[in-house]
Amino acid sequence: MSAFWTDRDFDDHEVVHFVHDEKRGLTAIIALHSTHLGPAAGGTRFWHYAEPAAAMRDALRLSRGMSYKNAMAGLPMGGGKAVILANPERRKTPEMLAAFGDAVDALGGKYVTAEDVGITVEDMVAVNQRTDYVSGLPVAEGEAGGNPGPFTALGIYLGIKAAVKHKLGRDSVEGVHVAMQGIGSVGGGVARLLAKDGAKLTLADIDTDGAQALGQELGADVVAPDAIMSLGCDVFSPNALGAILNDEGIARLDCAIVAGGANNQLAGPGNGAALAERGILYAPDYVINAGGIISVTMEYLCRRDSAPCDINEVRKRIAQIPERLTKIWQDSEASGSSPDQVADAMAQKLIGRG
Repeated sequence: MSAFWTDRDFDDHEVVHFVHDEKRGLTAIIALHSTHLGPAAGGTRFWHYAEPAAAMRDALRLSRGMSYKNAMAGLPMGGGKAVILANPERRKTPEMLAAFGDAVDALGGKYVTAEDVGITVEDMVAVNQRTDYVSGLPVAEGEAGGNPGPFTALGIYLGIKAAVKHKLGRDSVEGVHVAMQGIGSVGGGVARLLAKDGAKLTLADIDTDGAQALGQELGADVVAPDAIMSLGCDVFSPNALGAILNDEGIARLDCAIVAGGANNQLAGPGNGAALAERGILYAPDYVINAGGIISVTMEYLCRRDSAPCDINEVRKRIAQIPERLTKIWQDSEASGSSPDQVADAMAQKLIGRG
């Protein structure tokens, strides 16, 4: 643990909890980056890591991203993230989820969790049996909340349209070629929305059968996962895991825009500038993919206050994502700083670290 005090990803986190419950099979990390604006909010990731240091780094980077995401979305929440270290078989048990719920509850409301990679709505229902500090739970039709995936997808779709307008000068994505890396619950939702508007899609996913099925449904091309980043296209949309935009990955790109839902797409602090030097417009990930956290935050606040939750209010807030992105791009062009640097500076000021 001591090695992370000087790691750049530690970034003055307020507290990092290591949770180990051997009897119930839980090993987890809960990282709270900032509670300046309110309780730290962020999903729980269930993933198998080759080494514990990778899990710690993921928790640190993801929780910092949540601080920035919530601040930039105008939400009264800080940033946090949980990582449950899965075994190679990625096997979950009711006992494990109960132990995790107890760990969240022990924080007394400083952390509010929801779904992330590897965690389902049903898992959150199980965690909710042990703690009230959970969101992304089933809701009545017409109410905000529930599975955050469709709301995340909506925000990314709107962000891609804004990027196409800003970079390519086009008011529609009809005929725009979008290469999509990852077509899970979020990426698949984005693909369907783009397809309705007549975008030309190329899909890739490690679930090759799923990619082929969605390709047939949407009339999209499908390529191997290792081919998608170098594909000639207008928009490269990363919607899988992060840190893909390193020096090697950026050199492979043949696109005008990078806009997608994956968290922590930039592998290091200089990668955003490298994209800008190549003339590639970048949509900062924690700005474009904020739709899901907007939904689960509104759900949590409504439940906490015993108030009705209007889904139209969620959609209204998500509709502001293109405006935020455009402001970032305009400031980037005016200042000469890359879009990620501009967005980081805005977010840091909002959480009292400017």
